[in-house]
Amino acid sequence: MAEAEPQTRPTAYVRPDVQGFLDFMNAAGAPPMSALTPELARQTYLAMASVGERDPLPLPVIRDLTAPGPAGPIRVRLYDSRETREPGPAVVFFHGGGFVIGDLDTHHAFCTEIAAALDLPVIAVDYRLAPEHPFPAAPDDCEVAARWVASSPAELGRTITGLILTGDSAGGNLAIVVTQALAASPAAVPVILQAPIYPVTDDRPDHASFAQFADGFLLTADTMAWFSDGYGATPGEPRAFPIYNDHANTPPTVLVTAGLDPIRDSGRVYGAELVRAGANVTFLEFKGIIHGFVQLRKAIPSAQDDIATIFAAIRQQLERI
Repeated sequence: MAEAEPQTRPTAYVRPDVQGFLDFMNAAGAPPMSALTPELARQTYLAMASVGERDPLPLPVIRDLTAPGPAGPIRVRLYDSRETREPGPAVVFFHGGGFVIGDLDTHHAFCTEIAAALDLPVIAVDYRLAPEHPFPAAPDDCEVAARWVASSPAELGRTITGLILTGDSAGGNLAIVVTQALAASPAAVPVILQAPIYPVTDDRPDHASFAQFADGFLLTADTMAWFSDGYGATPGEPRAFPIYNDHANTPPTVLVTAGLDPIRDSGRVYGAELVRAGANVTFLEFKGIIHGFVQLRKAIPSAQDDIATIFAAIRQQLERI
């Protein structure tokens, strides 16, 4: 009997600057994040962001504040390209990092970019991290912080008329979760748009992208399992995996995925659910680039064009409201 042909993973297009970055990272021989303590992983993540990310843009307003939270004050950071402004919407940003790593500083440069490109105030939220604070600490903090922003607190010095919720990776998940929570129990002002960037939306282990990009593309299957273990969410829990919620009241959405991302297909299936529900969706999948590209614009220069496309899509959706 003839032997079966060995199975190989399908090839995928990789941009030249992405390949150069991956070659550098894969040759570095650094221990996997799953082998680190949470504290060391956080330090490593911040160091990588400081090396691979572009410099922050200068803004007239960058101010650290606190919002009242369910377990104590929540650190937030206000960004604005204007000292003062008329009433209008505000962006609430939730950082990525698998619910275990990341903070206001790891995404500082990207938040300055959002504020400058959209000409809107941006409020970044420093929610509690696992495993010290497992699920549902992160969505609890993010929902409370979003409701605080919606109330136009005096600390912001701005009258907020609507919320734009966004974030990357785990933060994309939280943007969706909080949008759903505020649809079910409205805040002082509505969520007028959500923009999740390469979010994890479900708990399925059998996505093709999960197998194809499990190793060698920065975010690995081992690291994802480490994040999941730390977060401690129960499979099927809608506040952890928002695909299990109803999508009928989803606001206009800009949904972003990365072509070389193990959780790419988690974003794709969420987009399909929104289409089935009749939501207004702009779906952007950027070919040849990896998870985490919004923080790697120095290491991967082509990512700057990608985020410009994301901002253009957000502006276009806002013009239709």
